[in-house]
Amino acid sequence: MPKICIVTDVHHGADTTTKKGSAAGRLMDGFVAFCADQAPDIALDLGDRISDVDHDTDLALEREAAAMFAPITQPVHHICGNHDRDFISVAENAEILGQSLANETIDLDGWTLVLFRADAKIHRPADGPRGFALPEADLVWLAGVVATAAQPLAIFTHVPLSGHDQTGNYYFQNNPEFSRYPDTARIRSVIESARVPVACFSGHVHWNTLTTVHGIPYFTIQSLTETFTTHPEPAGAMAVLDLGPDEITLDVRGLDAFQARVPVAQMARRWVAALPPFSRHREIAARLAEE
Repeated sequence: MPKICIVTDVHHGADTTTKKGSAAGRLMDGFVAFCADQAPDIALDLGDRISDVDHDTDLALEREAAAMFAPITQPVHHICGNHDRDFISVAENAEILGQSLANETIDLDGWTLVLFRADAKIHRPADGPRGFALPEADLVWLAGVVATAAQPLAIFTHVPLSGHDQTGNYYFQNNPEFSRYPDTARIRSVIESARVPVACFSGHVHWNTLTTVHGIPYFTIQSLTETFTTHPEPAGAMAVLDLGPDEITLDVRGLDAFQARVPVAQMARRWVAALPPFSRHREIAARLAEE
């Protein structure tokens, strides 16, 4: 059974708003010890290793963050978050981390891990929409993986793919457009076409959530250094994910603990399509008119 240790949104650097970036080194020591204790098959970093400042500062911060992962003895795989991309390129991140940051699949004991490293840069043009923009090539790549999947898929991203509600979120309740890709419905449609069980995991939004859409569970995992749910201390969140043949379990440790178990068979069932607006549904519209 694949076991994966996950950390996300380390935000190494200065303290900013509710992120306790100055605690990242100490908390990452805890994640290294966590990996040693759990002995996972792999460790995953879902992005935002730093809090961005400028190009040269970010290069230095990324090198320091990479050094924090170095003591982990298991294979470590990284995904870039938006703060890793504000001032430095994917190629620069890849050079620092010593690995490719292209989309990738890993077959592991009956599961296919999908490292969907789609563009996570927040675009801020002088005119036009600001936010994320999913390159078409990335979506086509994901569609190909889903179409040819012969075993359950665990999809890992920085940006959540569910498009779930952000009510109560410190950052995104009033800025939901920065919590998701603008074409989330299209992304979900691709994932829902899978003929195998699927589960999705991401960071970015700095809280633990489980949203199920058409039978597919979408998890988000709390940031290592976030304080808005655990003020004044950082959450220290780190997770262990077990992908079994019959169920998956996600156990997030730290001050903002979270646990979930989902049967694998449930992840393969797709729901009945949603109704249109009642006014456009002949039977319901007629019944409402009679009332």
